[in-house]
Amino acid sequence: MPTKQDRHGLQFNVSQLLKEPTGATRHYEINTQPIGQLDEDVAVIAPITGQVRFLRTGSDILVQGVLRTTIEKSCGRCLEPFAAPVTVELEEQFFPTIDIVTGVGVESPEDADEANRIDAQHTLDLTEVVRQDLLLESESSRYCQPDCKGICLQCGQNLNVAQCNCRHDTVDLRWAGLSEKLELEDNS
Repeated sequence: MPTKQDRHGLQFNVSQLLKEPTGATRHYEINTQPIGQLDEDVAVIAPITGQVRFLRTGSDILVQGVLRTTIEKSCGRCLEPFAAPVTVELEEQFFPTIDIVTGVGVESPEDADEANRIDAQHTLDLTEVVRQDLLLESESSRYCQPDCKGICLQCGQNLNVAQCNCRHDTVDLRWAGLSEKLELEDNS
């Protein structure tokens, strides 16, 4: 049965789990407040929900789970903000910085990211890992709708809202010289 996690929602005290034998697990149900801006272009606008499982694997903890939320970003074609549902699958190892029994500092593997370290108070914080995963997943939602018409490159009109009066000749620049020559011949 998952334990409900509210407060900041992505921070967990794992001191008891670190005292248990390899193979011990904890399950948590996540339901947090939106974490706000992921970067200057993407914001989390809905609660983060889902479940995670912590598994003690020797001296570290493996975190696995699925989280869902909604992000807001600008469309890659029309530049209008839009909301997109996002799902991330977590599978990350976290390493203690302090031995739970002796209180002595522990060396983390050299390739361990700072975000994957359990602090001196035995708090495992998923915030940065989730932020990075959400940011990566946000790239899969590029457009407000699959058939977004974008904006007019001449006047900036959002073509999903209204058509503009600009001339939209689509001439391959490699043929532009020939096109101009043909236009001159037609006018003479």
